[in-house]
Amino acid sequence: MAKAPVQVVWFKRDLRIHDHAPLATAAAAGPVLPVFAIEPEQWQAPDSALRHWQFAADSLIDLSNALKTLSLPLCLWQGNMLELLATLKARYGDMVLHSHQETGNDWSFERDKRVHRWCRQHGIEWQEARQHGVVRGLKSRSENRNAWEKQWEALMTAPTFPAPQNAQVAEGWQAFHHIDVDQLHGLTLGFDKAPCPERQPGGRNEGRALWRSFVTQRGRRYRGSLSKPLLAWAFGSRLSPHLAWGTLSLREVVQSLRRQRQKHADDTAWARSLRAFTSRLYWHCHFMQKLESEPSIESQTLHPALRGLRERDPDHPNLIAWKNGQTGVPLVDACMRSLIATGWLNFRMRAMLISHATFGLGLHWYEPALHLARLFTDFEPGIHYPQVQMQAGATGTNALRVYNPIKQAEDNDPDGEFVARWVPELTALPLEWRAKPWALPESLRRRFGFQPNVNYPIPNDFEAEARHWKKMLYDLRRTPEAREDSQAIVDKLASQRRPSAKRAKKAKPANRQQLSLFDDGGLDNA
Repeated sequence: MAKAPVQVVWFKRDLRIHDHAPLATAAAAGPVLPVFAIEPEQWQAPDSALRHWQFAADSLIDLSNALKTLSLPLCLWQGNMLELLATLKARYGDMVLHSHQETGNDWSFERDKRVHRWCRQHGIEWQEARQHGVVRGLKSRSENRNAWEKQWEALMTAPTFPAPQNAQVAEGWQAFHHIDVDQLHGLTLGFDKAPCPERQPGGRNEGRALWRSFVTQRGRRYRGSLSKPLLAWAFGSRLSPHLAWGTLSLREVVQSLRRQRQKHADDTAWARSLRAFTSRLYWHCHFMQKLESEPSIESQTLHPALRGLRERDPDHPNLIAWKNGQTGVPLVDACMRSLIATGWLNFRMRAMLISHATFGLGLHWYEPALHLARLFTDFEPGIHYPQVQMQAGATGTNALRVYNPIKQAEDNDPDGEFVARWVPELTALPLEWRAKPWALPESLRRRFGFQPNVNYPIPNDFEAEARHWKKMLYDLRRTPEAREDSQAIVDKLASQRRPSAKRAKKAKPANRQQLSLFDDGGLDNA
């Protein structure tokens, strides 16, 4: 009887053993070799950061421990994936490669194309399983939106894959194991030691505990807390980095959520909150589909009429002030400083940061997008870049949403607690002046010892700047050529708004572009 080929399971952003189709399929087919490649080029990409690696390292330690319960190792290879594949081919000859599909940044996209070419050239079968509702090779969303919704539903309702039992380990795996898991946090991968003192820890155990606390306690206040930065930290799911790195599968979260909705159906607060959370999960894959269908969204302004409108300038003083939380606009600066320290921010404040950068400060969207990508522990390229472009008005199809940070402070930080925590320069001021300290009367300046541009910066006239850019973008979008381009974008990428549960059975899907914002720190950044 012929010996079964080695089944190589390539872990990427799916760091778990439960509901892991490639692992389950491989274990049923022959001796298994689980691998994770620590690829230098991946961590040198401009949207990568140390906090991403630290979360991944936590998760790899958890994954290694989980694999041990199956009597399998986790081979940690330092080097690029093609080098590993060539080494495996030389050692084993016949083998099968298993992994999940990935909708990542340009680097991962190009890496996967190189792996596909290598596999074809060497006669290696590569089986890629889906873990999200993204459809490869989709040409147009508008042609069959119902079909897209149906395939998403089919994937999310399919049975989850249990962790395989009685898996056989491939012989000689030690030759491909470069580093022990207890050494992972010692790797800096060339990053500066930028601190993230309140970063969420990674790993499936952390993700499961976070989910349990959400669906049993914290989530009841979810709906009323989404927009408020302090409350959202406490009552939001904060599950987004675990979905981004795959310590939990989207499918198991969807199925668990539906069970919880049935359990809490008679509690109005729970029902409303879990319904709101469910809508975020639907949008998760919709946004990833956009980057899958149009990879240039990562680096090029989507709408042709709006390209070249602003210059990309990484040294622009407005950009530097924004990145450092020194714009002179208290809520903007508080959001940026909190993000630097925690790696997480609620949906409304993420949207406001991009709005202020692009409309209030007149910056091109690209450099702010990179900066936020490096700060978000839950950075998911397929959600991040389409969302940033939409919020910056660069899609040319969505309504322009320009967030006034003074109004946002009044609505979402009415007691000034969030600003007081992160912008302590203003704590001595009366509450009514913390959102706009530049307007403090001279008599109060003297009383409280506050000197604008000494104690805290004076901002630019961000309201006038925003009016200028709104008019500019609307004027550019009105030309016949721009309208044609807008329709082409809608036809290719726009996704319908999901109908309410009450109307879902009767209503036909609305033929309109989606208008969703950043979700719960990531459940549009889930």
